[in-house]
Amino acid sequence: MQKVIFQDWGNIDYAKAWEQQQALMDKAVALKRANRKLEGTNQALQIPKHHLIFCSHPHVYTLGRSGSFDNLLLDEKGLEEKEATFYKINRGGDITYHGPGQVVGYPVFDMDCFFNDVHKYVRNLEEIIIRTLAEYGIESKREDGFTGVWLPSEKGQPKRKICAIGVHLSRWVTMHGFAFNVNSDLSYFKNIVPCGINEPDKDVTSLQNELGREIDIIEIKEKLKSHFAQVFDFEYEENRLL
Repeated sequence: MQKVIFQDWGNIDYAKAWEQQQALMDKAVALKRANRKLEGTNQALQIPKHHLIFCSHPHVYTLGRSGSFDNLLLDEKGLEEKEATFYKINRGGDITYHGPGQVVGYPVFDMDCFFNDVHKYVRNLEEIIIRTLAEYGIESKREDGFTGVWLPSEKGQPKRKICAIGVHLSRWVTMHGFAFNVNSDLSYFKNIVPCGINEPDKDVTSLQNELGREIDIIEIKEKLKSHFAQVFDFEYEENRLL
């Protein structure tokens, strides 16, 4: 069974978290290259290191590789007024928002040790959120043609996206991940076309918004950690430094 190092980076600047993720990915890719050179020799291969990082970010908008700048509805002055930053990044997907009250998850996994299927990887991330929401009595699902986790339309409400997912892989090593709206300030989503989806029957929501109460972030992180281990079938190796 694979071992995963878990770390909670707290509320961390987006650029710093991106840099630290990239460093972990680079180490994992370098290890794979080193192991490839050892194949066929008598030397033992190095054991891959997998990381799962949870964090949140100060207000920030990020635009994926396939996204359009038109989906950011703020200019530089507007970003300053909202005390928000903006980054064009290397994950898939369009534009999204990160901020306090979210749980952002960054798996840095060598998928050669799990399975080589990007679509299954994304479905697994969705499954983790779906199982976690079920523990709060929330029915959620996948939406055909879209990534992420959605709540079905009911009682006059549109379909609501509660978790965005965007990933990047290099030599089957993953980075980026999911942004789960737990206690998020949903007003910040009004400054973008979230995930490039501009349809009247679709909106965004948070767990707090759905339940009408603030959610214990520590509690939900523990639930997410448990479901990660179950869905990807690994064990944790905690309290490790970078």
